Amino acid sequence: MVWAGGLTDVFRVRVIGAVTLLLLMASCLFMAWNVSAALLPVVIFALRFSGQGMMSHIGTVAMARWFVGARGKALSVASLGFSLAEASLPVIFVALMAIFDWRLLWVVAAGGALVLLPILLRLLRLERTPSAVAAETEAFGLEGRHWRRNEVLRHRMFWLLIPALLAPPAFNTAFFFQQVQFAEVKDWAHLELVAFFPIYTLSAVSAMVVSGLLIDRFGTARIMPVYQLPFAVAFIIFSFAQTPLQALPAFVCLGVSTGVNATLPAAFWAEFYGTRYIGSIKAMASAIMVLGSAIGPGVTGYLITAGIGLETQMLGISLVFVIASALVAIGIASVMRSGTAAA
Repeated sequence: MVWAGGLTDVFRVRVIGAVTLLLLMASCLFMAWNVSAALLPVVIFALRFSGQGMMSHIGTVAMARWFVGARGKALSVASLGFSLAEASLPVIFVALMAIFDWRLLWVVAAGGALVLLPILLRLLRLERTPSAVAAETEAFGLEGRHWRRNEVLRHRMFWLLIPALLAPPAFNTAFFFQQVQFAEVKDWAHLELVAFFPIYTLSAVSAMVVSGLLIDRFGTARIMPVYQLPFAVAFIIFSFAQTPLQALPAFVCLGVSTGVNATLPAAFWAEFYGTRYIGSIKAMASAIMVLGSAIGPGVTGYLITAGIGLETQMLGISLVFVIASALVAIGIASVMRSGTAAA
C-alpha cells in the first residue's frame, strides 16, 4: 500500500480502478481454484490488497481530491458502500454456503467484480487527471502549498498524530477479536453480546453520514482532537458493565468513533497537506493503521496470557485514546499558533 497507494497521484481513477478490479477478480478466482495450503497466505494477501486495501484507498482519495467545499459529505457517501458490504455480504455468503459450494461463491464474487468494470469506466469517462484536478481546484494545504510525502514525514504534527492513527484500528480490532474471551469474562452468553453488533453498525453508519456534514461546516481541525473520545468512553463502559444491556451505550460510542474515523482522516490529510499528493500521503497513513490492526489483538492476547484481564486492559485502552486525542490537539494547536494553517 505504501508504494501502490501513491499511484493514485499519477494515474486516473478509471485506469487504476479498472486494473484493481481486474486484480480483485483474479484474486477471487485464485481463491476458488487454489488447492495448496502453502499458497493461502498469498491468496489472502491478494484479496486484502486489491479489495479492502486499494479499492477503499482509491475511492477515498478520489473523493478527497475531487471535492473541496463538500469533501466531508462526499467521503461519507463513498464510505457507505464499504459499510453496506461489510454488514450484508458476510451474512449473504454464509447463507449461500448452505446451498452452494464455497468455491463456486468465489467465482460469483469474481463475476461481481467483472460486472462492475464497465460501470466504472462508463461513470468515469470524463474524469480528469490527478494533476489537472489539483491545479484546477487549488486545494492547498499548510503554508498554501501541496506537501509531498517525505515533507509530511518531517513535519512535527504528523508524528504527534501517529498514536491517533494506531489506536482505533488496534483496539477496535482487538475488541472484536477478543469478543469470545470478553463474553466469558463477563459471564455473558456470546449470543447476547453479538446481538448488539447491529447497534454498533447502525451507530457507525449514522455517524459516518453526520460526520461528513460536520467536516464541511466546522473543518477537520476542530473535530480531530475530540472524535476519539467516544472510544475512550466505550472502553470504560465495557470495563464496568455488569449486564449486556449496560454495554449498549458502549456499542453506540464505539460505532460513533468508528463512523467518524471512516471519513475524517482522509479529509484531514487533504485539508492540511493539500490534494496533489494525497494518494501517497494517505497510503502512508493507511499502512500505519494496518499495522495497528495487527498489533491490537497481539498485545491484548499477550496481556491476557500475562494475567492482565480484559476489564483492566480496557481502562488502559481508554487512557491511550485520551492521550492520543491530547497529542492531536497539541499538534494542531502548534501549527495554528505558528501561522501555517491550511489555506
